[in-house]
Amino acid sequence: MKHNFRELKVWARAMDFVTDIYSLTQKFPKEELFGLTSQLRRAATSIPLNIAEGSGGSSNAEFIRFLEIARRSLYEVMTALEVAKRLKYAAPDEIERLLKEADEIAAMISGLLKSLKQA
Repeated sequence: MKHNFRELKVWARAMDFVTDIYSLTQKFPKEELFGLTSQLRRAATSIPLNIAEGSGGSSNAEFIRFLEIARRSLYEVMTALEVAKRLKYAAPDEIERLLKEADEIAAMISGLLKSLKQA
């Protein structure tokens, strides 16, 4: 059962989230380019990529598997944001805004997972 990922609100929110993460990490120290910056960007990008990849699968079970990977990547981003906050790489309110957005995206993924599991 294929889903059009471009029509999924969670995919659109995840895409905006990636842009926000890139903007945030541009402010990180240059010595973090291959460390926390790279890790945050890769994990954030993994969220919409996995939503899109899973949506093209042949079954809901396959889509569920990719959504669970997307959610794990989101949790990785949240942890990296907490590290950045402790290291004072960005304003605490900016990181809190992104953490709140991450919580909302996680809730959207969980809701989609629940609906797919009931289908």
